[in-house]
Amino acid sequence: MIEANQSEKTENQFQALNLALKTGTIQHAARMLNELHSAEIAHLLESLPHTERNLIWELVDPEREGAVLLHLGEEVRSTLIEDMSLQDLISATEGLDIDDLADFIQSLPDRVTNLVLTSLDAQHRDRLETVLSYPEDSAGGLMNTDTLTVRSEVTLDVVLRYLRALGEIPKNTDSLIVTSRNNTYIGLLPLSTLLTSDTDLTVGDVMTRETEFIKATVEDNDVAKVFETHDLLSAPVVDKEMKLLGRITIDDVVDVIRDEGDHNVLSMAGLNEEEDLFAPVVPSARRRAVWLGINLITAFMASWVVSNFEGTLEKVVAIAVLMNVVASMGGIAGTQTLTLVIRGLALGQVSKSNKRWLLIKEIVVGLLNGFGWALVIAITAAFWFDDIKIGLVIAAAIIINLFIAAFSGVAIPLIMRKVNIDPAIAGSVVLTTITDIVGLAAFLGLATIFLI
Repeated sequence: MIEANQSEKTENQFQALNLALKTGTIQHAARMLNELHSAEIAHLLESLPHTERNLIWELVDPEREGAVLLHLGEEVRSTLIEDMSLQDLISATEGLDIDDLADFIQSLPDRVTNLVLTSLDAQHRDRLETVLSYPEDSAGGLMNTDTLTVRSEVTLDVVLRYLRALGEIPKNTDSLIVTSRNNTYIGLLPLSTLLTSDTDLTVGDVMTRETEFIKATVEDNDVAKVFETHDLLSAPVVDKEMKLLGRITIDDVVDVIRDEGDHNVLSMAGLNEEEDLFAPVVPSARRRAVWLGINLITAFMASWVVSNFEGTLEKVVAIAVLMNVVASMGGIAGTQTLTLVIRGLALGQVSKSNKRWLLIKEIVVGLLNGFGWALVIAITAAFWFDDIKIGLVIAAAIIINLFIAAFSGVAIPLIMRKVNIDPAIAGSVVLTTITDIVGLAAFLGLATIFLI
């Protein structure tokens, strides 16, 4: 039975291994470790500090090292590769599928990459070089070249005898790919159709020509959308001349979806999805210091705005008490809009034809929330400080800031996408800066005009 709580499972595995190591039964610990799936070993390694990680890594069967390294994040993988010998690295590449090998080989030093390429036979080297010729985040970089192809003119009986002669088929194969004699993609022959159709029929009689194919240059995020939209298990990859290059399977797409999710969450905090949670203190502090520095600059900008209204703050103490309410409400409202728009962009839901409607809709939502919460805050502030003017001033500032927050939440990611900046990385910083400055300037400015 699969345990629902992965962290609890990892903890139990580590405790069992740790107990085996403490009692001196190294062989027992190694056997326990290597009975796990490669992905589970990788997860266990990523969940350990460096000392324990290196100890456990030494127990991994050399024949499984390549498969385990593939499941590790880039930073953890790199630290382990640094301590591996040249021969160990070459051995780790043996037996890997072409798409996995293409991913793995890009983490290796150039001299090792060249040795790996020369160790392959001509056919596998050509296939690997084909995959490596495309960007890592494209369909060509994701694809595997382990395709099974058939001609449209042969009978299903011939195809069945061909498969029996092979003895085994590539994993995640749900269809055979139909090509012409010059390797031009024609269509697919689903295995379910092959098994349930009259064997006297030809492939051309029963194959499907409507199945989605994917151009090699398509970005990996778009590949994931195609798989999601059409509920695909695999899809053929072709070049611009419709020549078959390989296929992409659902296991590769799941990795893309997971990586994209990690990226969207962590990049908003200025972190990399490949960052090692148990990395040494100094490198971790150095990476995070950059984002903290950027935040400090924005904080000083907001403080500069406040400094221009020192006289108002000295005369009306209530303003100092309430001004954070305005900035906070704007920041939250803007973040809600920003998050939805970034998600819409990632899913391909936002386009030129609907972005104007989206902007108007979010502004109206912002104004409705602005008027509603402005009334609540105005009544609260008026009773709190026994001054109706303070309530009216903060209400007006809330409405202004929520309007700007809604506008910015839509405009910022659209503008950033247009100039090729990832809105998930910088969008929240820009938005917070705008809502803080506008909110404070509006509140303090109105207070200066009407309360002084």
